[in-house]
Amino acid sequence: MLARLALRGLAPAALRSLAPALSAGVVHISRPFHTNQQHLAPLPPLPETGGKVRHGIIPEEFFQFLYPKTGVTGPYMLGTGLLLYLLSKEIYVINHETIAGMCIVGIIIYGVKKYGGNVAAFADKLIEEQIAAATAVKDNMINSLEKAIEDEKKEQWRVDGHHYLFDAKRSNVAMLLEANYRERLLTVFTEVKKRLDYQVAVQHLMRQKEQDHMISWVEQNVRRSITAQQEKESIAKCISDLKMLSKSAQAAV
Repeated sequence: MLARLALRGLAPAALRSLAPALSAGVVHISRPFHTNQQHLAPLPPLPETGGKVRHGIIPEEFFQFLYPKTGVTGPYMLGTGLLLYLLSKEIYVINHETIAGMCIVGIIIYGVKKYGGNVAAFADKLIEEQIAAATAVKDNMINSLEKAIEDEKKEQWRVDGHHYLFDAKRSNVAMLLEANYRERLLTVFTEVKKRLDYQVAVQHLMRQKEQDHMISWVEQNVRRSITAQQEKESIAKCISDLKMLSKSAQAAV
């Protein structure tokens, strides 16, 4: 009866009726293979620890599945009945290989109990190192991308400020042109003033030379027109005038 119950409980229809919360380790029969294009929806994160098991290998979901129908002892009775059925029908015959298998299983269990913690710690350490290396690579990539974004923003800011630079350069060029123009105007003014000053100086020199020539010509003509007798008379007249002035000065004293 237990054998029929086990076969009936393991039917595909029963597997299809498993609740989603109790079928974490069971592959859905109705799930198709990946024959179409995969969706780009985010996948749920993988569990960090395995599901609960009893006696080392039996999933907890198996006991929860049989609990509503058979109670607490149902799974144990199912396993015992299935083992007795296999032995009574001689489907499974105990021989020396069974003893060897039990010894191997015992050694495996002992090894797991003895060294499982150390192996798990070593594996966790390797996983942590790999995660740290991957995190470091991710952080470096994030930092490099952030720096690239900052550089791009800075370049965009520089591009936005180019028109200010161009305006300043245009102003500088305009100031240089104005300064050059004014410098050339000053040069022209200076050269024209020099030429005008030269003409004025030439005219003044010519007028002075003409005056000197006129004075010398008048003096020469006057000297030529005065005779020796007139010169003596004028000298005598001057002497008499000087004497008269001296007498008048003495009389006033």
